[in-house]
Amino acid sequence: MEDNTIKFMVSDDAGEEMKAILTAVYSALSEKGYNPINQIVGYLLSEDPTYITNYNNARSLICKLDRDELLQELVRHYLFE
Repeated sequence: MEDNTIKFMVSDDAGEEMKAILTAVYSALSEKGYNPINQIVGYLLSEDPTYITNYNNARSLICKLDRDELLQELVRHYLFE
């Protein structure tokens, strides 16, 4: 096993698409009466799309995102914005 650190990069354009998709998913979950934060966290932890409603195509939208890239973007926003 090597001791080198692997660099992981997400383009800035991907960040805007992620935000738009996550906002749409949040809205769909809210409209259906779910706690959107809990549902999104459940999805992120398990990668099980059934945490996300099919309403307004939310499930298929979130499945378009790479979960690792989404987590990186969330951490970046939490720390720096």
